[in-house]
Amino acid sequence: MKLNINQSLLDKVALRVPEILLPNKTVDLKKWAVVACDQFTSEPEYWSEVARITQNSASTFHIIFPEVYLEEDGKEERIKDINQTMKSYLEQKVLSDPMEGFVLVRRTMKNGTIRTGLMVALDLEKYDYHAGSSAMIRATEKTVMERIPPRVQIRKDAPIELPHVLVLIDDPAFSVIEPLLSRYEKPDYQLYETELMMDGGHLSAYRINEIDTIHGIANALACLIKEDGYLYAVGDGNHSLATAKQCWENLKKTLSSDELDKHPARYALVELNNVHDQGLLFEPIHRVMFDVDPADLKEFLSGNGKEVQMVQGSKSETLRLKDYPSHLCVGVLQALLDEYLNKHPESKIDYIHGEKSLRKISDSDDRMGFLLASMDKADLFTTVSVDGALPRKTFSMGEAEEKRYYFECRKIR
Repeated sequence: MKLNINQSLLDKVALRVPEILLPNKTVDLKKWAVVACDQFTSEPEYWSEVARITQNSASTFHIIFPEVYLEEDGKEERIKDINQTMKSYLEQKVLSDPMEGFVLVRRTMKNGTIRTGLMVALDLEKYDYHAGSSAMIRATEKTVMERIPPRVQIRKDAPIELPHVLVLIDDPAFSVIEPLLSRYEKPDYQLYETELMMDGGHLSAYRINEIDTIHGIANALACLIKEDGYLYAVGDGNHSLATAKQCWENLKKTLSSDELDKHPARYALVELNNVHDQGLLFEPIHRVMFDVDPADLKEFLSGNGKEVQMVQGSKSETLRLKDYPSHLCVGVLQALLDEYLNKHPESKIDYIHGEKSLRKISDSDDRMGFLLASMDKADLFTTVSVDGALPRKTFSMGEAEEKRYYFECRKIR
């Protein structure tokens, strides 16, 4: 039975109550959930192990496109296989009947840190990823337009979506998500509980489909809207949400006016997090340059400006960068590295989560790593409001293993 939702109330905060698809009770949940596709892009051995673990088992690994494989041959065939597997999971009831409601998720990291989130659907009409946007939903980092077309190719014919997008709210009074714990973190509301593979920790979830609570969430969110209309900051998965937006923009050209409001592709499933959640840590995203002459790169970057740690394996050196018009060190470094890459097309860059991985990957005579400091998460909303989107890959919400694991699904066709 459909919930009798006051949609006009939810529209004020760009919300829609999603119809959630979960794996059925026969599925091994530890094999079902895998980490976000944009992690471990320079560590193919990680994804090889995930493939081994999930072989012949129902798993989100078979319905996502790990970005480590984006440059390999056979991309079109892999996308076809993903879409076919999605259809078979629907037809064979690997995914159970949809549940209308929000989902309260509790993620315990391997170090014991707990992060709390709320699965909702957001209106893509209220999202704009361009720098300087005044939309209710905004990107926190610069969107690299070249990254969107290949991701559109993956999503455009997919019958379901499963998100790794984390969207932040600025709620210092803990008025939206945190009050739900005492009411819903109980056996009667529990949807699932599982350990996560590959050092991902533990995940549990609880259904929220009581109308008074849903309306209360919308009202509490409305109180957080900034004077300029800003409410949601895309903290992680910006390019995935930008892809959903682009797919919607393409699709809506084919729809009638009556279809525009109700089409499921207008909305995107995301996990909301409070930026003030103690379990939400902002980690720096480091850089590694491949196929470079380290001495030449060092000379190109050197100046009298901001300082950055340059690393090769266990070796470290402090480097002063050239002056550049950005108040963030990461902004200066990224601009200079982009300039270097333009002059050296044989070189490549990758973005690495965690110092351990950075040192491992940079330990080569033709590579150079850059170890960056983290930003204060309390400054995020103000910085984005004043300066616009941050330089790309400015921060990461946790280490690679702490990223969102795919679990919930939703039909978009």
